[in-house]
Formats: sequence, structure tokens, C-alpha cells
Amino acid sequence: MASDTGNESAARRDQAVTAALEEGLAGPGSPITALLDVTGIRGSATALRAAFEAVVPAGTPVLHAFAVKASPLVPVLRLLYEEGLGAEVASPGELALARAAGIRPERTVLDSPAKTGTELREALGLGIAVNADNPQELARLDALVHAAPTSSPIGLRVNPQIGAGSIGALSTATATSKFGVALRDEGARDWVVRAYLDRPWLTRLHTHSGSQGLPLELLASGVRAAYELAEEINGAAGRRQIDTIDIGGGLPVNFASDAQTPSYADYARLLAREVPGLLDGRYGLVTEFGRSLLAKHGLVLARVEYTKTAGGRPIAVTHAGVQIAARTVYAPASWPLRIAAYDAKGRPKAGPDVAQDVAGPACFAGDLLAENRPLPLLEPGDWVAVLDTGAYYFAHHYAYNSLARPGVHGFTAGTEGVRFRTVRAPQSVEEIVAESGGSTPDALLGMGGGQE
Repeated sequence: MASDTGNESAARRDQAVTAALEEGLAGPGSPITALLDVTGIRGSATALRAAFEAVVPAGTPVLHAFAVKASPLVPVLRLLYEEGLGAEVASPGELALARAAGIRPERTVLDSPAKTGTELREALGLGIAVNADNPQELARLDALVHAAPTSSPIGLRVNPQIGAGSIGALSTATATSKFGVALRDEGARDWVVRAYLDRPWLTRLHTHSGSQGLPLELLASGVRAAYELAEEINGAAGRRQIDTIDIGGGLPVNFASDAQTPSYADYARLLAREVPGLLDGRYGLVTEFGRSLLAKHGLVLARVEYTKTAGGRPIAVTHAGVQIAARTVYAPASWPLRIAAYDAKGRPKAGPDVAQDVAGPACFAGDLLAENRPLPLLEPGDWVAVLDTGAYYFAHHYAYNSLARPGVHGFTAGTEGVRFRTVRAPQSVEEIVAESGGSTPDALLGMGGGQE
């Protein structure tokens, strides 16, 4: 299955919205719910594999490790694993999720700038690939590797310091990035080469220049820097010590339309042109894509509860806001989201576009999903679909006002109708109370008011 067209995706989405209302997944008792297009996710995974198969010789080891941070939901990880992907994890929690999804250790990569000794021991004991972030972590690995044998491939992350994209917070290859060894700092490159020559067990090299907001050319330049370093190290070693290069992820997502651009094929062809030696079969390859696999295949469906006007502008107050879209609410210029309007029966809303605000339920003025956005005039009982939210949105709940996490449901849609499966049940108010210390209401009583 190839990655499908925007028109096909939009048609499935419309079917799913109508069916979700008919089946009660969304309604008066469920004014917000999240939907995942399983067909679209499978298509993206297939497109990723095919893109790199087209540019590397047959038999080249390639691991596409999904960045778990993009969607820390066990059924999603399991689906991607079935589609041939592994997992890139960056915390004990993410590793636990990958293991719960059945992802094998040899298909797992551990990154993070703050791994504890306990995390490293666990990873080495399981045979999980580890990318060290800095010299101090590498020294810690020295002791662990000498203390007990491990089958874990071990690498070092380097920062090529190639600059930032349009979103500084997501640019990880700036001059002062917290990630990896800063390759252009004085003496750093020589230190990296010596670190490999002193450690025959150090066999991988890792880089990741950032994600949304970085043009493909900048991503490719970061990969080229890692490849050139690997060639230098192997030349100095007189053998192929580095056998695998981890190029990270970072393919940006088009949030302006249903079109899935740029494509994995675009990126793979660019790498083949700009860094041909990387793809000639001498090196194994690891990728760590996240957002680009899922963003286009998720939506949040929220009911319009009230409408009003202020300063002459219509405002639709919905049940989707900062709790599911914190990035958009706090940084709307960097993270604009598309909004689709549906009527009370889940049909695409008709009527002329009217500039209006789409507001969330949280008690602060900036809780807006869209400001002055042209849409058919929304009315109480209508529904808005917040599009392109399959990654880094509804799976990353922000509990402002103790708003509940929405339920997440996967769907397939076609000529035989729509089928739903629950990925994560909606959070209940009882669960909110329980995780907020509800079982220990008297915990702070009886403590002295002054120093004891």
C-alpha cells in the first residue's frame, strides 16, 4: 500500500466523523474525541520503507525506528511494528511502552541527553542500541561495557552545528544545542575520532538536526556531516569500525492542506544525490521519523457548546483547546492547525465562510485553536475537526483546568462502512481525582505551621 492521496484521506475522514456521531463515540456525553486513520498510518509506513528500499542496495540493513515521543500509545506502536518499524525511545516510560507493544530489543534504539546509569544498564542488558549523548555518558558506558558483555550496538551522537530552521525550539543542530557532541567546537572533532579509536565496541554514529521547520536541504547537510565523519573515523581506524549511521528523523509535515508533502521519496532521493556514499551498501542505516508518519492521520472532533460575539467577531466555544493542542495555543504562528466544520449530524458544514474564532474550554484568554478563521458560521451543536493532530497533539495531554484526556479511536473507512477500535478510553473524573492525590486527602494536615 502506497501513501494515499489527500482526497482519499479527506473522504475517509468525512465518513469517520459521521459514523462517530452515529455510534455515540462523539455526542452530548462525549463532546471531544480523537480519531486515527489506520489505513493512512499503514500507507505512511509503507511509503517510508519503499522510499529507502529504492535508494539502497538489496540486503542493506535498514531499521526505521518510530520516534515514540510522537505518539506514546501502545496500539499505535504495535501497528507500526506490524508494518515493519521499530522504536526510538528516550525515557524509561517510552521503553516500557515499546516493550508493551512487543517491539523486540534489536528493533529498539535508546536516545536521550539524560540517561541514568540504571537506564543504561537495562538497555545494555536487553541488547538495545544506545546512542551516547556526551563524553560523560560515554565514560559511564566504558565502565558498564567492561563490567559485563553486551550485544547492544553503541554509538555517539554528534551535533553538526549546521544552524536552525524556522522553529528554534525544534532545531537540534544549532551552535549551542543541548544535544550531542558539538562537532565544530575547538578540539571536538579530534576528540570524537580518538574516542572511536580507543573503543573498538563503538560502531555507530548518530545525528539528528531537528524536525518541523527544517528544509530538506538542511537535514541532508547534517547527514552529510555525519557521513564524512564516519569516513574519517574508519580511515583512521584502517577498518570499517563504524558500520551503521543513524540519520534521525525530522521530515517536516505540510499543515496547510491534505497533501502529504514533502514525501519520504523526496528525502531519500535527495540523500542519494547529496550523500551517495551513505547509501551504497557499506553502511547500515537507522531512521527515527515520528511526526511525518502520523500527523496527517489523526483528528480531534469537538462539539461547539456555545457561540457569541465580541468586538463584532463571532466566537465558537468548543471542547478542544490547550489540553490537546498546547503547541498551537501557545505558539500559533509556528503551529497553525486546520479546522474543518461539520453540522450536528457530522456532515460537512455548508454556507459562506465567516471569519470567526474557534476557542477551547480552558479558563484563559489565549485558549484559541484558530483566530479570525474563515469557516461556515458555527452554531451550538455543530462539530469542529482539528486536523493533522495524529502526532504530538491528543496523545500529549496538558491537564489545564483538570480537563480530561479524550478517548482515542482508530478507524478504517471504505465501501463497507466504518469500523472503530478503542486505542485509549476517555479519562474519567474518578481517574483525575485518583491521580491528583484523591486517596490521601489528609496528607498535609497535622504538619507544623513553622519550623519543626
